[in-house]
Amino acid sequence: MAELAFFSGTMDCGKSTLALQIQHNRSARGLLGMIFTRNDRAGAGRISSRLGLVAEATETGEDFDFHAHLVRHLTAGGRVDFVIADEAQFLSPGQVDQLARVVDDLGIDVYAFGITTDFRTKLFPGSQRLIELADRVEVLQVEALCWCGARATHNARTVGGRMVVEGAQVVVGDVAGGPDARRGDVGYEVLCRRHHRRRLTAATAGAGQLSPEVLPTEGVPRQHS
Repeated sequence: MAELAFFSGTMDCGKSTLALQIQHNRSARGLLGMIFTRNDRAGAGRISSRLGLVAEATETGEDFDFHAHLVRHLTAGGRVDFVIADEAQFLSPGQVDQLARVVDDLGIDVYAFGITTDFRTKLFPGSQRLIELADRVEVLQVEALCWCGARATHNARTVGGRMVVEGAQVVVGDVAGGPDARRGDVGYEVLCRRHHRRRLTAATAGAGQLSPEVLPTEGVPRQHS
C-alpha cells in the first residue's frame, strides 16, 4: 500500500541528499516520480544537495494544490509512481492534507523532507502536520554537529554571529564566516540544546565556521557569499 513518509531533522543532516538518492534509486528501476520543492538554495524549480547534486523540480507556492496537480496529470494520460516533496516545512497544513489525499485516493507514495523546528524551537506548521498525518516519521541518522562537537538538535538564527530568538519564522539568511561574521548579517547555525539555551554560537564562542545552510523565504532576494 502507498504511504506518506516524513524524513525530518535539523539543517545539515542530509535531507535533500536522501531525497535525490530516493529519486535516483526508483528512477533506475523504471519508476516515474514527480519532485516538488519550495525555496531551495539553488533557486526556483530546483532541488539541491550541499554535496553538489541538483535536479529539476516543480516549485510550489502557497496556492499550489498537490492533489489537483496530480489528478490533472493522471487524467491527461500521465504516470506517477512516487512523489518527493522537499523543504516540506514551508508547506501549509492544508497542502500536507493534499499530500495525504494523494496517498489515500491515488495510491501514490509520497516522501516528504523537511526541517522539524524553527530557530525558536517551535514546530513549522508543515512539519507539525506531517508528524500528525504521516504513516512513517524518520529522523535522519546523519548527525549534524554543534560547534562543540555534540549532536546538533536545534536550528539557530544569527545576526552578526549572535543568536536571536525573535522575528518572523522564515527569513532569508546569508552566512558569512564564523567569528568574523559581519555585523547585521542574518545567518543560520545548528547547535546542541545546551548551547541553544545559552545562545552560544560558533561566532560568540570563537569556535569556527557557521553552517552554509540557509532558510530562505519567498519574495526576498537570495544573497550569496
